[in-house]
Amino acid sequence: MSATATMVEHFVISGRLAPAAFRPWITRHAGRLGLNVTFLHETDHRLDLTVGGPADLIDAMELGCSLGPAETWVEEIERHPVPE
Repeated sequence: MSATATMVEHFVISGRLAPAAFRPWITRHAGRLGLNVTFLHETDHRLDLTVGGPADLIDAMELGCSLGPAETWVEEIERHPVPE
């Protein structure tokens, strides 16, 4: 897949997430990358969302989420393509 191909992936992020801090952080980070984000479900330990945009920027979003804001501790990020 080329770096400019647009796709949508389902992210399942788990850990100690502090959604009140993490959700706005994800929204800002996605905006900076030009990605579309839809939040599906959230708890203190799991966040489900879809991320859409160029494949290489979705990779950058995963890396950013793995580091996250100081209030969070991400243990795992699972990614699955969303069928078109």
